[in-house]
Amino acid sequence: MTPEEFRAAAHELVDWIADHRERVPDLPVASRVKPGEVAAGLAAEAPEQPEPFAEVLADLDRVVVPGITQTQSPAFFGWFPSNASLASVLGDVASSGLGALGITWQSAPALTEVEEVVVGWLRRLTGLSDAWHGAIHDTASTGALVAMLAARERATGYSGANGGLQARADPLVVYTSPHAHSSVAKAVGLAGFGLENLRLVEVDPVTYAMRPDALAEAMAADRAAGRRPAAVVVSIGTTGTTAIDPLAEILPVAKLYDAWVHVDAAMAGSALLLPEMRHLVAGIDGTGGVPGADSLGWNPHKWMGTILDCSLLYVRDPEHLVRVMSTNPSYLRSAVDGEVTQYKDWGIPLGRRFRALKLWFHLRLDGVEAIRARLRRDLANAQWFAEQVRAAPGWRVLAPVTLQTVCIRHEPPGVTGVALDAHTLAWAAAVNDSGLAFVTPSLLDGRWMVRVSVGAEPTERADVEALWAVIAARVSLTPRPA
Repeated sequence: MTPEEFRAAAHELVDWIADHRERVPDLPVASRVKPGEVAAGLAAEAPEQPEPFAEVLADLDRVVVPGITQTQSPAFFGWFPSNASLASVLGDVASSGLGALGITWQSAPALTEVEEVVVGWLRRLTGLSDAWHGAIHDTASTGALVAMLAARERATGYSGANGGLQARADPLVVYTSPHAHSSVAKAVGLAGFGLENLRLVEVDPVTYAMRPDALAEAMAADRAAGRRPAAVVVSIGTTGTTAIDPLAEILPVAKLYDAWVHVDAAMAGSALLLPEMRHLVAGIDGTGGVPGADSLGWNPHKWMGTILDCSLLYVRDPEHLVRVMSTNPSYLRSAVDGEVTQYKDWGIPLGRRFRALKLWFHLRLDGVEAIRARLRRDLANAQWFAEQVRAAPGWRVLAPVTLQTVCIRHEPPGVTGVALDAHTLAWAAAVNDSGLAFVTPSLLDGRWMVRVSVGAEPTERADVEALWAVIAARVSLTPRPA
């Protein structure tokens, strides 16, 4: 494809994207395809000769779009906000179009320095001190793994350069909430701690936040048994209920054992853009002689709205991180190595995309105040929705509404246990099958409930009102368990 052919095709593609975004509200929110249906709609073999661009666009409409759950829909209330602001889409296009090779500062100085600037912007916008230094990763799952590797190496005196964990007699232990994201357990396993050395600390039965006293008991018991408490993962917004672990109370406990403290705020980190929400991470910079947390991860590609993939990982000791992650093959050395940031030494991959352009475009074209206004709108809409649920007979809000997620259950009189679970799953499926909205069931205290996650970019109060009407109608149509 020549630049002129690209120009013509790109204009068509941009028009198609704009038209698609305009019709998203009219599409079924949940994908209705069956397994294998998308693959069956595609050619069995790659074409030997170029195909007309119009045919490619036609297949986008015919095959691809029906196979996508429309997370950009105003009626999407599932999982977590997965926004892709059009401003950041432009940055993604620019990143791909430039085709920069991000392996060292020398290979693309702008890639490194734009990233340094926008990560600094967001550090200040979220109220973090100058002690924090960050990099962009693909997801918070990768950030959690990097944090666990850094924790492991600090606890072992850099065992990775020697005999590794196999050379140690005292097992290293990691602590987190049973409601933490599944990526935490995955990172603990991949970092070599072993899942047998992951402690799920008891939570408050009302707030579902980690209990600092239970953490203290668990860490003391492990130390007495000859094990080494190495890290604590604090959830600022757990996956199921967006519970907020009390960071300021956890830090003194963790620091008694010099345990690394990683703050996982993957979705909730966007809330830190609001000054009135920064109490969520109180103590993160240290208070009363207690050192602060060691790492913080959050995803602009969730609630804030920068298109996937764009996750931030901040650390307070970048020299330690570089020592853990650094590789320095001769073919990548340059005369400026001591003067510049080499992001290849801040994470797992060597090569990296120019992800910073997505943030740069998003923040410049939309502006921070508009993003803040949208976040406040979502917080208010979640509270409104919770009020409707609490006021309706037979309905319960099951957890504190700390952010934009509301956990609900319809409990008909006399229906409990397995029958109640079946009722919950039935009406949630009916909502999703309607195509009018999308919600996600989840387990809480061993019973099914439904999470309503408010935060899609186009979602307004009218859309939340429509969701409540859809839910009420589907519940009334769902046969009651005997």
